[in-house]
Amino acid sequence: MKKKSPQISIIIPTLNEAVNIAPLLTYLQENSSVKNIREILVIDGGSTDGTMKIAFDFGTIPLPSEKGRAKQMNLGAGKAKGEILYFLHADTLPPKDFDVFILEAVSKGHEAGCFRMKFDTANRFLSFFSWFSRINHKICRGGDQSLFVTKGLFKNTKGFNEDYLVYEDSEFIGRLYPKARFRVLPQRVVTSARKYRKNGTVKLQYHFGIIHLKNSLGAGPEELYDYYKRKIAM
Repeated sequence: MKKKSPQISIIIPTLNEAVNIAPLLTYLQENSSVKNIREILVIDGGSTDGTMKIAFDFGTIPLPSEKGRAKQMNLGAGKAKGEILYFLHADTLPPKDFDVFILEAVSKGHEAGCFRMKFDTANRFLSFFSWFSRINHKICRGGDQSLFVTKGLFKNTKGFNEDYLVYEDSEFIGRLYPKARFRVLPQRVVTSARKYRKNGTVKLQYHFGIIHLKNSLGAGPEELYDYYKRKIAM
């Protein structure tokens, strides 16, 4: 009997993403194969702009959650029925046929991985930093690159640490690296530079760099979040 191919559960944490969620869901439907996608879970942290209704109207599974991406993504992972979890931000578009690339990587023994990244802007400063997303080192990782991980590995690594209100993606990926053959796929996601436009490109990148440095020097989740609140607009 032929072994059933694994399927992907797409998990999208949201908070007031009415502007982005419809284009994203349309894009996902048009650029992947139905047989590879088990479900799309929109995990909402308390939106007041109609995000949940839009997600429901698209036929996805919107689920209410406590605010906080780590909590939202853990909830989605717990509800997911697919063998592979794909965590995707609402303002990020994966490459066409992303599902095929993920399944191919997993079939070759890569239990976790991401795509390279580029921003939706021609800004040279951001293009320079996005170039580093091709390097397979945990310091070059971030949630905007999206993340795929098998459900088994997710459970074995205990998922996202909910103490982290920021930096949750990087912290979790840092724990994945020693346990998996992490794969950086050559195709690129396109992610919004909206936070850079709001806060200032150089200023924001500097503060992100300081957060990385603080983490490497042993700062805990409360210290990182305190710095984020003080230096970066919410």
